[in-house]
Order: sequence, then structure tokens, then C-alpha cells
Amino acid sequence: MCGRLSQYRGIHDFVAVLSTPDALLNHVGDAPLNRYNAAPINARVEKVAHGPFFRAIWRHRLIVPVDNWFEWVDAADNTRQPWLIRRADRSAVFCAAIGQFPTADREPRDDDGFVIITADSKGGMLDIHDRRPVVFSAALANEWLDPATPGERAEQMLLFEGEGSEMFEWHKVDKAVGNARNQGASLITAIP
Repeated sequence: MCGRLSQYRGIHDFVAVLSTPDALLNHVGDAPLNRYNAAPINARVEKVAHGPFFRAIWRHRLIVPVDNWFEWVDAADNTRQPWLIRRADRSAVFCAAIGQFPTADREPRDDDGFVIITADSKGGMLDIHDRRPVVFSAALANEWLDPATPGERAEQMLLFEGEGSEMFEWHKVDKAVGNARNQGASLITAIP
């Protein structure tokens, strides 16, 4: 997880679901994001809380809202077939993440950024890929973001409270999604 992701709604559409006033500093306005094929960076849940590489940013929890993500499956003809995965109800997917960003009291740094946290796939999703993002409901996303949530509770949320595969649906999409330069709504259209 996850090979690529899409964020095509407006950022306010994602934030409204969380009912969190002033949840972000918005530099993109109300326009749809129209990112149908973005390349994420991922980190395994088994390493983020205690691994030396992530220790410095573990306390900086964030949510990456997406519309869907893509995974690739080996096909019978020795090619790789991309699949789109999204919530069955088509609502926002809140991926658990950690990272660091510039703030009012800190200048941007070369190592600013974030990673989406992944866990083992379960259920039918295992047929698509062995990893998946840790996805929270809106209520758990708010708890994850709350600075008062202790690190131990945050780790338990990652390990045991991500949404299960029954919340998602998936379908094959065109192989054009394999090139991150390709964009547009056609990338999320199901193919036979």
C-alpha cells in the first residue's frame, strides 16, 4: 500500500466530515483538488511508534484524506493490473499518517513531509495487496488528531481500530494509472 492515491474533492469536503473548525491552514481554496494519481510515501505500522527513523515525528499525527487508492496485482499475462479501492459508501477515506510541517514559529525544512501508515490487509482485500492504509472513521480520526490522545492509545488505534475490508469496494482500472503524470477522472473508471 498504497501505490497511488486520489484526492479529487475540495479540501473543505474532507474537513467538513470531521467537523473540526480551523482544522488546517488552507492555501488551495474551495476548488476541487483534482489529483487523480498522486504518489504517496508509506510507513509500516510495526515501525512508526518505536522505530528510530520515525521516532522524531511519531507525536505529529495527521490525517491524509483521500477519495481512493490504487494497488497492483500480478495478472496471468505477466503484467500488473491496477485496482482502485474506495469506501463502499463513497465517503472520504481518512488515512492515519505522521509528519512534520512548517509552522508559524518554524521555517520549512528539507525533511518536512508525511508518511501514510500501513497495516496488513485482511479479508477480501488481501487478494488485492498484502498491505493497506490504516483508515479511521471520522470519530477515530478526530481522536487520532487530538493532541491529548496519549501515544499508547494512538498506537492501539493503529493496531486494532482501523476500518475493515467490509467497508471498501474495489475494481480494475486502466493501466494508465501506472504513470503518475497521467491525471483525470478516466483513471478511476472501472474496466471489465
